[in-house]
Amino acid sequence: MKYTRALAFAIVAGATIVTATGCAVIRGQETAGAYVDDTAITTAVKAKFVEDKTVDAAAIKVQTLNGTVQLSGFAKSSAEKAQAEVLARNTKGVRQVKNDLLVRP
Repeated sequence: MKYTRALAFAIVAGATIVTATGCAVIRGQETAGAYVDDTAITTAVKAKFVEDKTVDAAAIKVQTLNGTVQLSGFAKSSAEKAQAEVLARNTKGVRQVKNDLLVRP
């Protein structure tokens, strides 16, 4: 009886640990470390936008997931759109850039 109860407890505890720690990776979501890395990348890209006077940092939204940076929002010209992409690509940790900026004069 003691062994059955202990075995049942061990199985439930093991299943809880596997479920709690493994779900994020199984479902394709980020781990805590990847989230921190992506946040740092987003911050670095936004900082580059602020430093560069040809890019309107307030008009461009930056999101990062697993090293892929997505740019969305509006650019005043094709040159601004291209410059935003170049700045994002040249940021440490960026694997890919999806430039979804719309040019709006």
